[in-house]
Amino acid sequence: MQRIKGLFIKYKEIISYVFFGGLTTVVSFASYAIFTKIIRTQNEIAGVAVSNVLSWVCAVIFAFVTNKLWVFESKESGIKTVLSELCKFTASRLFTGVIEWFGVPFLVYVGLNQTILGIEGMLSKVTVSVIVVILNYIFSKLFVFTKKNNE
Repeated sequence: MQRIKGLFIKYKEIISYVFFGGLTTVVSFASYAIFTKIIRTQNEIAGVAVSNVLSWVCAVIFAFVTNKLWVFESKESGIKTVLSELCKFTASRLFTGVIEWFGVPFLVYVGLNQTILGIEGMLSKVTVSVIVVILNYIFSKLFVFTKKNNE
């Protein structure tokens, strides 16, 4: 039991990132599913693109709060540091968001439009999400929630 506890403590940040990243993915996918049902257009790709952007906004808000408080444990509550973190977080998420915004519709366009659980384009969404999650961790760890912000 001590060995498991030691491993958890050693890898707490990564375990927390995976856990909250999973929850962020649920927020993203659930909101995407809701938006694809609400937004019906003549142009399938336009509907997918709009739904994808809206789901991204929901996920980014959720991710900032969970990453700040529980993953990277940024205790700083000063307005300057919080705004700095928020700006860096948003900038990095905008970068990966562009990858997601254009990646999902592009993959749908080139034929990766398999429906999963009755949701159009979900295979494209999953594929792009894996890439985005990895990039998001790297940016958050090295650029957003740096130790100097937390000291």
